[in-house]
Amino acid sequence: MSTVPPQFFASQKATFDTFLALHNTAFAGFEKLVDLNLRVVKASFDESAQKAQEMMALEDPQQAVAYATALAQPSTEKMVAYSKHVYDIMSGVQSDVAKLTEAQIAESQKQFSEAVDQFSKMAPAGSESAVAFMKSSMATANSAYDSFSKAAKQAAEVTESNITAAANATFEAAEAAKPAASSRARRTAA
Repeated sequence: MSTVPPQFFASQKATFDTFLALHNTAFAGFEKLVDLNLRVVKASFDESAQKAQEMMALEDPQQAVAYATALAQPSTEKMVAYSKHVYDIMSGVQSDVAKLTEAQIAESQKQFSEAVDQFSKMAPAGSESAVAFMKSSMATANSAYDSFSKAAKQAAEVTESNITAAANATFEAAEAAKPAASSRARRTAA
């Protein structure tokens, strides 16, 4: 009869704990998205009611054209802000998942290293080259993972930088378009 080593149970528990943490992280991100969307819908309803009341108070066509032009500007800004919030939530979830994954991989690497060390102690004479090959393979895999991880982090930083730059450019363009839109509205109404 063979016994199951305690390391096996510890490994299974750690894997299950990581699974639960990933599940909780994903669910928390989903909750944040639902909350954001509920707030956006509520704000949209409130704003629609307010804008309808303002529209009913308009008295001439010139006011109507100026009012219609003014309605378009905040929509762009709100859409960019909403997209930024969604991106922030998804980025946070991705970051948390990456941290959990890295911790799990580090633990797996540690356990594999311990197993190789234990195997090398019990290996028969003449198996030193096989043990050295296993250790070399493990070092190569760890190095490849580290390189991949660094590249992924750099790509994420570049993506975040580009999204921030795009959002800022959109806000600046919307601000620059406001005077042109209002002067166009005045010319149209005249």
